[in-house]
Amino acid sequence: MKNKSNRLIYFEEYVHINGIDQYLFHAGTKYDNPVMLFLHGGPGFAESTLSYIFQEKWERIFTIVHWDQRGAGKTFTKNPDKCPTIDLMLKDLFEIVQYLKIKYNKQKIILFGHSWGTILGSIFIKKYPDEVAYYIAVGQVISMFQNERVGYEKVKELALQSNDKKSLKELEALGDYPGNNYGINFKKESEKLRKVQAKYGLAVNSNFSAIMGLIRSPIFRLSDISALMKMDKVNKEIVEFWSKFDIRSESSEYKVPIYYILGKNDWQTPYIIAEEYFKKINAPYKKLYLIPGAGHMTMVDEPNLFFDALADIRIVENVVN
Repeated sequence: MKNKSNRLIYFEEYVHINGIDQYLFHAGTKYDNPVMLFLHGGPGFAESTLSYIFQEKWERIFTIVHWDQRGAGKTFTKNPDKCPTIDLMLKDLFEIVQYLKIKYNKQKIILFGHSWGTILGSIFIKKYPDEVAYYIAVGQVISMFQNERVGYEKVKELALQSNDKKSLKELEALGDYPGNNYGINFKKESEKLRKVQAKYGLAVNSNFSAIMGLIRSPIFRLSDISALMKMDKVNKEIVEFWSKFDIRSESSEYKVPIYYILGKNDWQTPYIIAEEYFKKINAPYKKLYLIPGAGHMTMVDEPNLFFDALADIRIVENVVN
């Protein structure tokens, strides 16, 4: 792994967390910068391998730590028989936060959640608010059922406007989507929808260029492809939990500052649902950033605007605290 920019902090490691060796990737430019723990999406889609695409500017103002969760990426490769549950993952996350606090001599850690990572993150900050400086959510999941319904209606509207008979037929085949599906069946049906959404730029497109982006990563290993191919099988229990998630079933009271960064063209986790929920949040401080032209991979789609939002959060936190 080459450190082309000669960063002060730039290394991979396996740390023994909650009974197994788990993978962390650290990158930053100053030891006194706040530490941000990146909670990736999926479930099971480790974004550490893609971090080189979007985060170099972030490293000026944060030390970023990527964790390949239990059942994902290099942690899964190391522990192929250790299937995750939500309780195990929350305990994993708690122990990693303790490890990072000691390693970097910090009182608290920033949590950054993307997609599935926002489910894990929003549960964690309710359970352990004293461990977290503040929470940044990108593609915040509010209700999986409503997300899918709204995303379906949006792409159907565009397909009708375009008289796209092929896409309309594919949508019709999904029936009364999302219906009563949960777990792996729910995920399989959602993947069919994603293919149609991607055609209209409403969801992440898993095309050739995306795969090449993964392979070009300085921390890529062939085993990362295998981990991606097996992620649904190992994450069955987590996918069941994910498919039924609705953040509105819990109180909207939070004890940590909350920041949402939403892509205005994100219909995979529709921004309009997160925007509506955000209005109801009661927190010590909250702020929402809406990024025009950005979709679900908000930080990749509009990297400069995304960095501006992160830089503003740093300024706000310095003022507030």
